[in-house]
Amino acid sequence: MVATGPILSLLVLSLALTSASLRVELPKNSSLDVGNPELQSQSYYTISGLRRLAVEFFAQYQNITMSDLAQDLYGDKEMRLPTTDDLRCLADLQTLAIDVSNRKLWALRMIDSWGTFPSGILYGNLIDLGNFDECLGIDHAVTATHNIQGKYCLSKLQLAPSISTYLALKTAVCFPASCSAAHMDTMLRRLLQNLLSIELNPEVTLVSESSCKTADREPYDALTIFTIVVLSILCVLMVLATVCDYLVCQDDQPLNKWIRAFSARANCRVLFRLVQPRSNPNVIDCLHGIRVLSFMWVVYGHIYLVSIFGPNINFVKLDTWSRSPYSMLLQHAAYSVDTFFFLSGLLMVVIALRAMERTKGKLNVSLMCLHRYLRLTPVLALAIIVYMSILPRMGDGPLYGKVNFDDYTRCKDTWYWTLLYVQNYATDDICLSHSWYLGVDMQLYIIAPVLLICLYKWGKRAAAGILVAMLLLAACLFSIMVIGDVSLMAASQGAMRKIYFSTHTRASPYLIGILFGYFLHVNRGKSFKLSPIAVVLGWLTSLALLFSCLYAVYGYALDAEIPPILEEAFYLTFTRIAWPLGLCWVVFACMHGYGGLANSFLSSPLWQPLSKLSYSAYIFHMFMESLNAGITRTNTYFSDYQVMLRFWGDFGFTMLLAFAVYILIEAPFGNLEGLLLPAKRPCPPRPAVEESTEAPVGCSLSAPTLEIKSPLPA
Repeated sequence: MVATGPILSLLVLSLALTSASLRVELPKNSSLDVGNPELQSQSYYTISGLRRLAVEFFAQYQNITMSDLAQDLYGDKEMRLPTTDDLRCLADLQTLAIDVSNRKLWALRMIDSWGTFPSGILYGNLIDLGNFDECLGIDHAVTATHNIQGKYCLSKLQLAPSISTYLALKTAVCFPASCSAAHMDTMLRRLLQNLLSIELNPEVTLVSESSCKTADREPYDALTIFTIVVLSILCVLMVLATVCDYLVCQDDQPLNKWIRAFSARANCRVLFRLVQPRSNPNVIDCLHGIRVLSFMWVVYGHIYLVSIFGPNINFVKLDTWSRSPYSMLLQHAAYSVDTFFFLSGLLMVVIALRAMERTKGKLNVSLMCLHRYLRLTPVLALAIIVYMSILPRMGDGPLYGKVNFDDYTRCKDTWYWTLLYVQNYATDDICLSHSWYLGVDMQLYIIAPVLLICLYKWGKRAAAGILVAMLLLAACLFSIMVIGDVSLMAASQGAMRKIYFSTHTRASPYLIGILFGYFLHVNRGKSFKLSPIAVVLGWLTSLALLFSCLYAVYGYALDAEIPPILEEAFYLTFTRIAWPLGLCWVVFACMHGYGGLANSFLSSPLWQPLSKLSYSAYIFHMFMESLNAGITRTNTYFSDYQVMLRFWGDFGFTMLLAFAVYILIEAPFGNLEGLLLPAKRPCPPRPAVEESTEAPVGCSLSAPTLEIKSPLPA
């Protein structure tokens, strides 16, 4: 039996990774087993014996009349006169019925595109998508001025009142486009009630307009035209600059800095320039690998969400999957967020403290914040308008727009909160749900100069104060959960806003990164001689911390239970400290020669281009996943291997899209920002932690340098 607990844990996973669940109706307090004893077995037996629904439909409505079309035209309640839409729909249905009997090809195609009641219902196959393109491809000319076009809809039949509507049977139907969803609902309801001899719940709609699609497309609105114009201008600038780069460089002449800013050739040199490990003692080579692997973990988790809520033929197997040890890697993929907070705090401190030493403690806070805002915002601003205007027009399919991570239309009302980086507090309707991290990271970045000044002036005493602050914030998280009975696993009301999106509850990994960065700064150039036993203990402790975060609640998953709020509070509070502590050893060991194979893998130069693309890839990866999920036209089979196959396709196209965004937006605007910001003094030779980190605060920023930017999770 598919229990509620594991499915709710998947809901928690979806909330944790995207800040908002996929746009599907999730089961609430109901059995999720399509084989539940409460299932009306007689209804199921009758359904299994039916012919194709399209055949049953046209057998009953061979001589369709207006009384068949709309239930409120005739009856005991208020009556109304037929409308023009009613008459047009009736005429098209009558034409269709006649041409079906005459075996006309266009009419047979409309029947042929219908779905059936799916086989394997008791195995979890609850949907038949029919043939979407066949239905929408129907365009039969009746007269010189009137055509009958196909209208594809997904009808929904609830098997029993005790079962969630999420587990209702769904099958495709195809009607003339002149008919509304209400017309279809009325006719299908009467048909099924006659065939099954049951009274269907009038409050549950069989066919809704939101599930219907036609071949007609809305004309481009002003925002879409604006987006296309902006992208076209950027493409033209990139092409012209690249052509100039090739022509000028052939004669060995220096390229104008403004042209170089937009040149794809120059920006690709920066992107694909590989630095060999240990070529610079100030570079932490392993961070590239950690960042890219964490981002891949994010994408992999989102792919699982898309797959879980897709048209699977084996839904009942999700229970077995949710109890497997492997599933814990996905159900707790939100720790990638803590990884990125840790990296942000670490790199910010190491870079800034070295710059402050050269400037004798001076820190240009306004330029520091402006620099970060200008580096992050162009890509984010483009993403908002692209998700709003381009994504809805990029593809089509029976599920297009149904399996999304967000309702991007709400960006019309909340986009400015996102660009101000206060979306995690200012609104419950975040424009791009995964941008909540940018808000938290920016707020921590704005507070960070206070901590930097304290560390520079008071050293270890300031570090002790930061440690105390981190523990107090952890206690704050614990108190909010216990006193307010706020649970992520049980999906409490407002849980995401209170303990997941909020900066004060997410600061612990960032502060640990700051403390670890200060430790590295103080001990730079120092050689640590550790015994083999100490190294083994370090790795065992680190792995124990990391795996404890992943599997500490595995017992509850096996029993399909949600832990008590006190245990969940302890778990969430301590894991947000334990995870970055485990990463501290990984980074330390790789830096000082105790990483072994881990360091060889994480420090490979091949990670560097992907690492530089991680910001654009993070912002746009949901674009690719929503697109690929929406264009699905057939049922799928859920398994770990199938998801892996899907992951590599989505990840590959995400990186290609990220490369295009990098060449068009991220690199050019980063270069322009470096040219336009006021120059305080020439930059010293780069002692950066890594090539993609920002230039020292307060100096003029050279065009090719790129900031670490939030290493960016979900």
